[in-house]
Amino acid sequence: MDVPSVIEYAWRLPNVVHAQGQLFSCSTESTKQIMEAIKEHGLNRVIVAACTPRTHEPTFRDSLKEGGLNQYFFEFANIREHCSWVHSKEKEEATDKSKELLRMSLARALLLEPLQEFELPVDKRVLVIGGGISGMTCALSIASQGFDVYLIEKERELGGLARRIYYTIEGKDVQSYLRDLVKRVYSEPRIHVFLGAKILSATGYVGNFLTKIESERGVFEIRHGATVIATGAQEFKPNEYLYGQSDKVLTGLELEELIAKRDERVISAGAVVMIQCVGSRTEERNYCSRVCCSESVKNALKLKEINPNVDIYILFRDMRTYGFKEDYYREASKKGVRFIRYEPQKKPSVKLVKESGKELIRVTVFDPILEKTLEIDADLVSLAVAVIAPESNKEISLLYNAQLGPDDFFKEAHVKLRPVDFSTDGVYLCGIAHYPKHIDEAISQALGAAGRVITLISHDTVIASGSVCIVDEKRCMGCGACSEICTYGAIEIYETKQGKKARMNPVLCKGCGLCNSKCPTGAIQLQHYRDEQLFAQIDAANPEKEILEEVKKVAS
Repeated sequence: MDVPSVIEYAWRLPNVVHAQGQLFSCSTESTKQIMEAIKEHGLNRVIVAACTPRTHEPTFRDSLKEGGLNQYFFEFANIREHCSWVHSKEKEEATDKSKELLRMSLARALLLEPLQEFELPVDKRVLVIGGGISGMTCALSIASQGFDVYLIEKERELGGLARRIYYTIEGKDVQSYLRDLVKRVYSEPRIHVFLGAKILSATGYVGNFLTKIESERGVFEIRHGATVIATGAQEFKPNEYLYGQSDKVLTGLELEELIAKRDERVISAGAVVMIQCVGSRTEERNYCSRVCCSESVKNALKLKEINPNVDIYILFRDMRTYGFKEDYYREASKKGVRFIRYEPQKKPSVKLVKESGKELIRVTVFDPILEKTLEIDADLVSLAVAVIAPESNKEISLLYNAQLGPDDFFKEAHVKLRPVDFSTDGVYLCGIAHYPKHIDEAISQALGAAGRVITLISHDTVIASGSVCIVDEKRCMGCGACSEICTYGAIEIYETKQGKKARMNPVLCKGCGLCNSKCPTGAIQLQHYRDEQLFAQIDAANPEKEILEEVKKVAS
């Protein structure tokens, strides 16, 4: 777009006393220029026409505060995504649209009000839900910096899914690491462990949560300032490929256990077939479980160590040994592990056969490269089954307003900007509760979550937003539509002499505006996004008064 033309247009708008162009408005030098302009020109409103408010609005609000201006006197016009990006081949039209957005932002900015944020006390204790490797790592990291941690685990012992993993593809001893980790947790006086625990209720908000649990030690109420969800995942149990009908058909974890114990079935096996993507990448679970390919290669290499003469076939759709794990895929191939691709519409079949008095598993698969159907007689069949979210995720999601993705794994607030946060402040995420991942990745994320927790609880107070909903009780008829739609539990209906009325808890309100749009009487207004401010934008975009009047009529 023609940026100088937009700047020139800004100068001609009413009430504008200063306009300038910047190469990177979010840079330190540019924000310093904004602060200096506020002081030099006595500005009482600031508009930045640049990128999306989602990424850099807090940066510019801080600039206003540094310049001595209320941070809510700031307006952001997104002319990058809405103009230059989507109209990259239409320079004149993109420029004209930028001017319109700038004019609309000015109309709203003139009606902005000074809002005040407020401070909330922060409890210095932390609740970690889940006693697997990521949960224990996170708890230890927090405790090592002087904070008390309540670690709750639904099972009767710590360790989670890692109790069934014996080694990594790199050859590290997982069980030895796990024993050391558990020992460190029990040796840390600041970590309070609750086994066989079930969450009965959870209330509160950032800095001030109250969770009631029932465990082997009885019923307890835990007050804490932050919550970490590390509930882990579980292994999918298939109902295909004769699983559960023959002890020769195992999951990848079950095969790993036999290998670790040097079971006779493993030592004497002449042929082993591994089938990938069992329960993953299907209509029911349309996602890749990520770890399965590496785990099968790991087991294949271990089997070759025990018996170099064993024939191993890995039937795959796509081999995804990402990162440096690709080296182990190549190593397995060099050691004679045969990789056979199959198409999802021509899945392998498995049946029991008896030959020479010996029971074998016969695997039939069509090889698209050879264009032939192959039959493999195997002593063992290993299924690389899906990693699935535990059923308890749904309940915990409701208790802490933690969003779930389409596959019932927990979903972070923003994949790049807030990878271990939830949209609910004070609640954090780590490990395979997020999505299937290797142990080293889970540990890294656990340390990241611990860092975010400490960023919160190291302060005595936390700042709550001033952009929250308010209720005009005179217009409220107590229908309860607002409390039903509020996902944060910020609205309650209570009795007054005039009947039922809605009451807003500004601490819990996140300013999403759902209640505002649902209220039939217009009794609820979202501060910083009031009706008159939005109507002013519409008016600026559509100068024809009859259009505005029609919009207002519909809205009322």
